[in-house]
Amino acid sequence: MNNAAIGIFDSGVGGLTVARAISDQLPRESLLYIGDTAHSPYGPKPIADVRRYSLEVLDTLVAQGVKMLVIACNTASAAVLRDARERYDVPVVEVIGPAVRTAMSTTRSGRIGVIGTSGTIGSRAYQDMLEVNDRLTVFAQACPRFVEFVEAGETDTPEVLAVAEEYLAPLRHSGVDTLVLGCTHYPFLKGAISYVMGPDVSLVSSDTETANDVYRQLVSRDLLAGTDAVPSHTYEATGDSADEFVRLAHRLMGREVRDVRLVQTGAIDLRP
Repeated sequence: MNNAAIGIFDSGVGGLTVARAISDQLPRESLLYIGDTAHSPYGPKPIADVRRYSLEVLDTLVAQGVKMLVIACNTASAAVLRDARERYDVPVVEVIGPAVRTAMSTTRSGRIGVIGTSGTIGSRAYQDMLEVNDRLTVFAQACPRFVEFVEAGETDTPEVLAVAEEYLAPLRHSGVDTLVLGCTHYPFLKGAISYVMGPDVSLVSSDTETANDVYRQLVSRDLLAGTDAVPSHTYEATGDSADEFVRLAHRLMGREVRDVRLVQTGAIDLRP
């Protein structure tokens, strides 16, 4: 048993979907979440910059004594997963593998679509993992404005629907029956995405699948919190102000997030 917190990292607020799914499955676990709002969004940035930012945040989480790292950002997962597993002594869970496994077991036709940031799609992380299975045909589409909409708190506007129609038209026409939401921000846009793709297309999002993987890892490594554990949820951000993080968390999560504190990554020292 281990009552230390699970460390969760995303470039912004999108990873809160993963944090929520973990909390729902493992209510006794403490969570420490860092949103790298100083550098968000990661999607358009060079992979070398994403790698540096990600490792700085992960170093900060490890310095705070977490028992597990969850990279709740697809772009970061593609950039640093191998490095993170070699660099840290705690287990590292990411969001790509769990979603890929679910997509493989869900598809009926073998035609799978993947949407993500420009960085994630350009890395071919999803495509390479899926195409190991030669019965699958993968269609990938970058949807860069989706993150912008979510970070602005816009999830149900006519503009969101129009942009979704534009991005998703090639995937709809390709006849995919399963669509992987390859960004933790995208579940907030499920309404528009599902409407455009139609009722016959199954949506696979990484939040629930990643939470399942966290559960399995904790059980197999005997790291579950004890039955007497008193869980705490701590939220941190790297930007100059926590106000925007709190506002979006309230809007998107439907639950209150209090006491968001600022951290200085890359220096380990935490701001008071």
